[in-house]
Amino acid sequence: MKKRLFAACLAGVLAVGMIGGGLTACAEETKDITFVLDWTPNTNHTGLYVAQAKGYFEEAGLNVEIVQPPEDGAELLVASGKAEFGVSFQDTMAPALIGDAALPITAVAALIQHNTSGIVSRAGEGMDTPKGLEGKKYATWDLEVEKAMMQNVVEADGGDFSKVELIPSTVTDEVSALESKSVDAIWIFYAWAGIATEVAGLDTDYFAFKDINEVFDYYTPVLIANNDFLAEDPETAKAFLNALKKGYEDAIADPEEAAEILCAAAPELSEDLVLASQKYLADQYKAEVDQWGYIDPERWNAFYNWLNENGLTEEEIPENTGFSNEYLPE
Repeated sequence: MKKRLFAACLAGVLAVGMIGGGLTACAEETKDITFVLDWTPNTNHTGLYVAQAKGYFEEAGLNVEIVQPPEDGAELLVASGKAEFGVSFQDTMAPALIGDAALPITAVAALIQHNTSGIVSRAGEGMDTPKGLEGKKYATWDLEVEKAMMQNVVEADGGDFSKVELIPSTVTDEVSALESKSVDAIWIFYAWAGIATEVAGLDTDYFAFKDINEVFDYYTPVLIANNDFLAEDPETAKAFLNALKKGYEDAIADPEEAAEILCAAAPELSEDLVLASQKYLADQYKAEVDQWGYIDPERWNAFYNWLNENGLTEEEIPENTGFSNEYLPE
């Protein structure tokens, strides 16, 4: 097959040479990349859509297909080799990195530099600090790490976590859930759900986990890649990340244009929400770092060390497990 492609390419070059009086270099064969999202398209992903729309992947010789995640998540699809790249989160990645069933995945870029998650509640009801959650209804996913983090921040504020009423979360719309008073407090990522409350005109109180305990300033979301792919074709991995970097840096420089591109790709999204979220994230994608996508080993290790120390993993996660800055563009 490659010989036939080369022969066809050479014939085309020779034809151009005879017609135009010179030889033209033949373009290299385009490589296919499958990228799996973690959820429906949102502003965490905007750089991907900007890179696609502006032809940065095409310029790098890549044909990128963006797909929705299966029910069991992006991690398994990437680990299986059915997708080269995907979106994950440092906290939910943890179980996949250890034990006999460890998945062959590596975080190769931080899509946002700092953890923007925290607890949102109706304004003026005393839940602007963790202790205020005592006696209130918190919508929980009933995850061990989630509840351990909640207990940590409540107790750090002098509260009693056993007094927080845990309600199984069925929240799909944070604004409606808070307005209806079906719950009092919800764990959100401010860049999307927090901005949604602002756009809706709902007055809220909010505290971020990283502001209570710096260990919780872990990386979420992150870009993961298949380990075999990274080992066998590192240059393609680097080319993809370089093109993706251009997309995110364009989104930083011009959030209005980036919002238009995302809305064109996902017209079901609210334009007002996307634009407001995009402006918020323009300062968050890189934050204070110079290198797009950089993962600070100290911060990465701090969170996994906290999981280890609190018995939240089946076995200890060794330091520097699960991430690499090796493939990032300078």
